[in-house]
Amino acid sequence: MIGEQVRQYQGKNIDLGTLKSKIEDYLKNDGFNVQSSSPSAHGTLIQADKGGFLRSVVAADRAFNILLDGEPGNFTVRVGIGKWMKNLEIAAVETLLFSGLFFFVDVPEMAWNLEVEDKILKQIDAFVG
Repeated sequence: MIGEQVRQYQGKNIDLGTLKSKIEDYLKNDGFNVQSSSPSAHGTLIQADKGGFLRSVVAADRAFNILLDGEPGNFTVRVGIGKWMKNLEIAAVETLLFSGLFFFVDVPEMAWNLEVEDKILKQIDAFVG
């Protein structure tokens, strides 16, 4: 089983709103359905699912979750599988953090999930510089 992957960035001085927009655009251009929360004290959550393909590989209510948390000079990015929230804009990230933001996934899902997570994290690394 696997969980989320975590990257810590220090001294990059990146505007997290701009980073969020770049990640969303990248995911949309790669065919994902994307939604995100408003920023809060616990960060900003971006959710992405790949419609039919992702839903045939994993359970229908699962999505890739990307959590941006911190300040421009010191922030964390967490990427993993979690529950797709139907009304993410009205759900508070604080609530999501305590209700299973990231799941562990079983072996059949592992290879595909790791491939996509690694691809997303490499792109985030490129955005951050």
